[in-house]
Formats: sequence, C-alpha cells, structure tokens
Amino acid sequence: MNQQKLPNATAVLILGIISIVGCCFYGIGLICGIIGLVLAKKDEALYNGNPTLYSDYQNLKTGKILCYIGLALSILAVILMIVMGATLGWDAMMDQQLMEERMKDLMGQ
Repeated sequence: MNQQKLPNATAVLILGIISIVGCCFYGIGLICGIIGLVLAKKDEALYNGNPTLYSDYQNLKTGKILCYIGLALSILAVILMIVMGATLGWDAMMDQQLMEERMKDLMGQ
C-alpha cells in the first residue's frame, strides 16, 4: 500500500519557521504559530486514526515544535513592547530622538 503525505505537514513546517522569523514583527509570529498549531492538530488526528496510511509525520512534529518556539518568542516580544511602551511612553516608541532623551533620563544622565 502506498503511503500518502499528510496534507498540512509542509504548511505546518513553513508556518513554524515563519513564526520564529516573524516573532519581532508585531504579532506576525503569533498568528502564524497559532495557525500552524491548529493545522498540526488536524493532521495529528488524521495520523492517529490510521498511522500506516500516512507518511511525513516527522515534518509535522518538527513544524509543531517550531510553532511552539515561535509562539513563545512572539509572546515575549509582545510583552517587551508593552513594557517598553508603559515605561518610556507610547509616543517615544515612534520618535527616535524622543526615545533617546527618555532613555538618558531613565539612566540618570
């Protein structure tokens, strides 16, 4: 019997990579990580239903791990942006000169 590839294994792997690379881009990594995990859950259900029918399970597991890593990094990046915004002010986040002045004030210089 020929084994079929899992339908979303490659997509999960790609979304996992994008979630790690995109973790610093305002939540893109968060979105890709969540979508990747949803697709991985669907493919895992297919694989667990009949493991002999499908191949490519290793790519699915790797993509799922990458999605978890990207999700964690994205959450940390969002928390960092919120803390910086609360500490330095939201207007300083958009203006580099104001950011430098606030950083000097914060450091006591």
